[in-house]
Order: sequence, then C-alpha cells, then structure tokens
Amino acid sequence: MEEVLRLFPEQIRNEVSRKVGRRWDELEEIRLRLNKPVELIFHATHKTVYHPIPTKGDFVHMINQLSEFSLYRMEDELREGYMTIEGGHRVGLAGRVNTINGSVKAIQYITFLNIRIAKEKIGAASEVVPYLYQQGYLNTLIVGAPQTGKTTLIRDITRIISSGWTHIPPQKVGVVDERSEIAASIKGVPQHNIGPRTDVMDACPKAEGMMMMIRSMSPQILVVDEIGGKRDVDALLEAINAGVVVICSIHGQTLDELNRRPSIQALLQQEIFQRIILLDRTSSPGSFQHIYDAYGNSILRKKMGG
Repeated sequence: MEEVLRLFPEQIRNEVSRKVGRRWDELEEIRLRLNKPVELIFHATHKTVYHPIPTKGDFVHMINQLSEFSLYRMEDELREGYMTIEGGHRVGLAGRVNTINGSVKAIQYITFLNIRIAKEKIGAASEVVPYLYQQGYLNTLIVGAPQTGKTTLIRDITRIISSGWTHIPPQKVGVVDERSEIAASIKGVPQHNIGPRTDVMDACPKAEGMMMMIRSMSPQILVVDEIGGKRDVDALLEAINAGVVVICSIHGQTLDELNRRPSIQALLQQEIFQRIILLDRTSSPGSFQHIYDAYGNSILRKKMGG
C-alpha cells in the first residue's frame, strides 16, 4: 500500500497505517474531509482517525503528491472528479466546482478526497465463468449495488477468458475502461492482471470506445464497466450485431428495478443478455446471489455461507 500511504503527510500516514494494522486486505476506502476526522471504510465496519485532523496544508500536500506538483497534469481528472494512481487505486475528488456554460471545467478547491482501494482478487470469477460459456461465451450483464464488487468480478472474468481455462482456449478480449478501473492503466499500461490476450482502450467514453475497439482491435469479447444511458445501449447493440460478445456491468439491485429503466428495459425485453449475474451485498465483494438466463429464470442460486 506504499502507493497510497505516500500521498499523506507523515503524521496522517503513520496514524492511518497504525489504525489499519493488518487489515489492508479488508480496507475499501480512505475518506478525507478538510477539518474533519479521517474515515477508514472496511467491508463490514469502519474506523475513525480523530488525530491528526487534515488541514488545508495537508490537502495541499496530498494534491501535490497526486499531481506531481503540476495541477496542469490533472486537468482532465479535475474535470472528471477522479484519478487513478499507481496500483490501480482510484482517488475521488470533490469541492468547489468551476463551470462554463453549465458544464464542469474543473474542481477549483479540493476539500474532499475518497481513496478507493483497488482489490485484485485472482480467482474471484472461477465459479462464475463456466455458466457464461455454452458452445461459446454468452452476452452477460453483471448487476450490483455500489461496492458489491462488480469491477472486481468483471476484471477476473476478463483475465480468465483472455488466459483460457480447462479445455476452453484463450480469446481476444477488448476492454473499454472509461474510468480506468478494470485495468487501472497508468500512461496506457495496465496495473492489474487482465490476461495475455487483452487490449485496453483507457479513459475513453464507453459508446465511442466500443466502436473504436471493434474497428481497431477486432475483439471476440468486449468488456465494459457500468453501462448507463441510451448511447451506451445503442453502442452495445451495434457491437452485438457485429458479432462481438459483450460482458458488461450496471448499477442495480434487482431485475425488477432494471426493468423499470427505459434504456435497459429494451435490452432485457429483447433478451440480449443470455446470462445475468446478480451480486450479493452481504458477502465479500464479487460474490453473487443468482445467475439468470435470458428469460429471467434462475439457473443458479448461491447458498448463503456456501
């Protein structure tokens, strides 16, 4: 965790390290707010660091570490509200926003930081992948609430498909990584293990990235994290109609909830996804509760605690 700890001034670094102790594997977020205690979020609990309280000077130090003393280098990140650091950890930024004609130009005064600890769980998808293959890989949708491990699962699915498993040969995989979370690329180089036959389009909007990836890299499988609006859906349909298998994720908790969203409703009604994985909020990140077929029939329900 050196790449995370190096961001903090010495006093905060020492106290955070002491409070986390041996629980780095359980740590999910470190949240810092100007003049407020530091908050450590673990999977099932949280801790508060009451001393030292982050000051304005501490925030200046951390922003300098993030930007390597050049805010110009962070221009895109300041506009998007997050950046990815070495190790694949994602730092969310919030504070006073500058706008031009109603559009965000940058965050001028950064007074809130959320460091999301990257969790690369090799083998997280081992139990799931066999259900995604039936004489070929199937269009798959991963559904989960925030922090249920959608990215953790889709990353390991990517690794397994790209590497091959048992008698299934490795496939060419294209990852459109708009928020740099799946591969966690730094200057175009993936920080996570995503397999030997995987190509990445990093920091590119999903709709444009899917079409670029198909034209330039001819993937057999296209992987996209957290689809949302109509443009994403239209690009997904275009990719599938081009003969590419799509594996993607979406925020949600139930199939009924997804069916009430106009853009996603069309995909479900057309039975585009032959597999739908519903993640479990109560277990460890990436754990699933159900796997459904295209008709909404549960083909596997995971036993609680099993």
